[in-house]
Amino acid sequence: MSIDLTFPVPPFGLSGSAFTLTPVEGSEGLFTLVGDGSRLFLLDAAVHLPAYEPVLSTAQVDVLGLTAPEDAMLLVVANPAAEGTTVNLLAPVVVNARTSVGAQLILEDQDFPLRAELARR
Repeated sequence: MSIDLTFPVPPFGLSGSAFTLTPVEGSEGLFTLVGDGSRLFLLDAAVHLPAYEPVLSTAQVDVLGLTAPEDAMLLVVANPAAEGTTVNLLAPVVVNARTSVGAQLILEDQDFPLRAELARR
């Protein structure tokens, strides 16, 4: 089931404010984020990176209108390549599951890599 999302500021490298998040059939926790002719692959961190627990600032929580941690869907941008897939842990995409508002956030004062190798499962 696809979800229509609104981004007050588009994810890096994309334009517009309306996007569709769609699960990739046969791949648990893998999504495409499509908008304005461009696409990103996103992984559900809860499925693929259960130990990944970034801390959002108060301003970031406010932008998304989050009132409870369980309302936040935490996704990371995946970059598939022939030599392996990397994920961006420094700038996750967070979606408010109640309001369908999303944002790609830059984590401040946290030691996460921009390109972390994704271990095969």
